[in-house]
Amino acid sequence: MAWLSFIGTLLLVVLVFNLMIVVHEWGHFLAARWRGLKIDKFYVWFGKPLWKKTINGVEYGLGTIPFGGFVALPQMAPMGGLEGEVDHENLPAITPLDKAIVAFAGPLFSFLLACAFAVAVWQFGKPQSEAHSTTIVGHVAKGSPAQKAGILPGDVVKTVDGHPVKRFEGLVDSVRWSMVASEGDTIPFEVERAGQAGLLKFDVDPKAWDKAEGEGEKQEKTPWWSFIFKRPELRDVGLLGQMTPVVGGVRANSPADEAGLKPDDLVLKADENTMRSAGDLGDYIKANPGKTIQLLIERAGKTMTIPVTPRIPEKNNLKELFNEEYPMIGVEWDVEGRRITIKPGPSPVEQVSDAMRHMGALVSKLLSPKSDLSPAHMSGPVGVGRLYYKLFQHPDGWRLVLWFSVVFNINLAIMNMLPFPVLDGGHITMAALEAIRRKPPTGRLLEYVQTACALALFGFLFFVTLKDTGDFFGGGKDDGKTLKIEWLPKEKRSAQP
Repeated sequence: MAWLSFIGTLLLVVLVFNLMIVVHEWGHFLAARWRGLKIDKFYVWFGKPLWKKTINGVEYGLGTIPFGGFVALPQMAPMGGLEGEVDHENLPAITPLDKAIVAFAGPLFSFLLACAFAVAVWQFGKPQSEAHSTTIVGHVAKGSPAQKAGILPGDVVKTVDGHPVKRFEGLVDSVRWSMVASEGDTIPFEVERAGQAGLLKFDVDPKAWDKAEGEGEKQEKTPWWSFIFKRPELRDVGLLGQMTPVVGGVRANSPADEAGLKPDDLVLKADENTMRSAGDLGDYIKANPGKTIQLLIERAGKTMTIPVTPRIPEKNNLKELFNEEYPMIGVEWDVEGRRITIKPGPSPVEQVSDAMRHMGALVSKLLSPKSDLSPAHMSGPVGVGRLYYKLFQHPDGWRLVLWFSVVFNINLAIMNMLPFPVLDGGHITMAALEAIRRKPPTGRLLEYVQTACALALFGFLFFVTLKDTGDFFGGGKDDGKTLKIEWLPKEKRSAQP
C-alpha cells in the first residue's frame, strides 16, 4: 500500500539522517573520554526523554524529537538552552588543547564517515546518467542565450568561464556548475564542433533570453509573498547535456500508446535524425506537423522501428499556456535518460576530494559579492530530508544514498569547522583565544555572543526551511498554470480538422 511505502521510506530517511548526526556527536564523546572531560549526557534525539539510564556517571537517553543528538560537556563552553542545564561548578579546568581536540573530533568523525561511504560507493558503484559522463550539448532552447551565441546540439564543450569541464551535470568540473558559479557579464564557452578545426569561442550573455508573450502579465499575477518561499534564479543559458530520450511513461490512448511504445524504450533516431534529447524530438515533431515519424528505438538490447503519427491532444490547455496548440505523441520522459552503474575513480579518495572541492568552491561563491549564489540557495534539514526521500524512491536508491552521504558528511564537517560560536569551529577559535590570553573567555559578553549566534543560526535554519518548503509548492507561485492533457479513445474522438 502507498501509505506503508511512504512510512517505510520516511523511517529510512530518519535512520540515515540520525546515523550521521549521532556519529558526529560520538566523535565528541570519544574525544571527551580520551581527554578526561566530564560527560554529563549523551542523547540520541532531543526533547523529553523516552528512556534514560545513568552508566558510570553518564546519563544516556533517547529523546522524543527524532532528529540528531547531543553530548553535554560542562567543561566546554556551556549551551544549556540547547542541551539542558547542567551543574558545571567545582569541575577541574581543562586546557585549550583539550577543548580544541574535543571540538575537532565531531567534524573528524563526519569526515571519516564520508570516507566509509566513499569506500561503499567505490565497491558497489552508483547509477550515472549520460549528462554526468559527457560534455556533448544535447539541446539548445529556442530564444536562449546559447542559441543566440551560436552554440549547436552536438558541440562538445571543453571549457566554461575558463575552467576545463569533464561532464555536463555534477558537483565539480561540470558545465552546469561552471555556469552557475560564473560572475562576469558574459560566460565564455570553448567548444569543439565536428568538421571544424580548433576550438570555437562564444561569449554567452545569461540575461539574453527572449521573453515569452504575456510574461509581464504573469509576473504581475505572482503573489507578493512568493519571494519568502521562492529561491532566486540561478544562471542558465538554455543548454542541456546529451541524454538519449528514455520513455518513462505512456499516456493511455495517445499516439505513443497506439503505436506500441513502452516504458524504458530508448528513442535513438527519428527519421534517421539522431536524438540527443527529448527536446530534439519535440522540435522535430513541431517542424513536421501531420507527418508519420519512424522512430528507431532500443528495447531490452534490441533495436526496432516503430511508426508514430503525432496529433494534438483532444483535450488540452496548450493555448492558455503557450498561445498555440501543437502535435505530441503522449510520452512522459525519464528525466535522467539512459543510466549505467559505474565505480567512480581509481579509489574512494577522488569522491572525497571532489566533495571537498565543491564545498570549498560553494563557500567562496557564497562570500563573493559578484556571485549569484546566496544563502537562499542552501537547504536545511527539511530540504536534505526531502532529497534523501526522493533518492530512496529511485530504483537504485540505496546506491544514490551512499553517494550523497559522502557529499553531505563532507559538507557537515566543513560547515561545523567555520569559526562561528555554537559550531565546533567556534569552540576551536575560543580555545585558541584562551591559549593566547592565558584565560578562558567568560562573563556576560560570552553569553551574549553565544545567544546571538545561536539565534542567528536558528534564524538561518528557519530561513532555508521556508525555501525548502517552497520547493514543495513551486516557490510560493500560485498561478494555476499546469499543463492538462487528455487523450480520447478512437470511438470518442471528434473529427480532426
